[in-house]
Amino acid sequence: MLGALETLAKSEYNNAGELLGLGDIMDNELMGYLNALDPIKRANVVNKLAKKHQPSIGSRAEFEKFFPELPANIRRGLADGKLRLADQIIYSIKPVSGAKTIKMFESQDVKQVGLRNISSGRLPKGTALMVSGIYLLHAVAASMGVDDVAGANYDTIGAVPALVTGEFTLKANKKILVNEQSNWVFKTTGNSTIPTGYYKLHNPRLIHDDVDIEMEIDLGTIQGLNANSVLFTGLQGTATIP
Repeated sequence: MLGALETLAKSEYNNAGELLGLGDIMDNELMGYLNALDPIKRANVVNKLAKKHQPSIGSRAEFEKFFPELPANIRRGLADGKLRLADQIIYSIKPVSGAKTIKMFESQDVKQVGLRNISSGRLPKGTALMVSGIYLLHAVAASMGVDDVAGANYDTIGAVPALVTGEFTLKANKKILVNEQSNWVFKTTGNSTIPTGYYKLHNPRLIHDDVDIEMEIDLGTIQGLNANSVLFTGLQGTATIP
């Protein structure tokens, strides 16, 4: 406990008490621990507890609200400074290939620059991602070769009715994070106030490391889809990094 209080005094996070598991400690118990510190350390901790921090914004603020749900090893890594919070987009590109269900993250996936930045459909060990928003973009590749797929011109799905009228579901560890949402939310044509193909989640969700990520695009029809259609999806938010 003494170590936790000393760590609290140095923490960069607004609600470091929750990160360290101090949120449920009664006032008299906390005072007992404070009194056990030497005067200088006690003053540092008290100043930290009393200080009004500049509020976090965006997905970082969303992440901080979920500190109590983080695995113990990730909480400890953040508290000790071995892990930090950083902007992140976990992405994957997959061909439609005439299918009505496209699985954007799969267990056989291999990390490859230009196609995806995770392997096996899982976050790396020690990583937690707060999914603040999702991208879905479409392109027609010159061929299904890696260079042509990675180098295609990705843009909004708005001009492809078969994609707009489809749905998507996002799961992590078999738990539904977004359920059967219309792809219409990715139709950003003519809207200059948000990034192309971006959908901001009103209920952000946390994904832990070493769990399966599943994002499926379900189409009611493939009519009008080019044979070389490919999809880009990106899970955007804040993640822990070394």
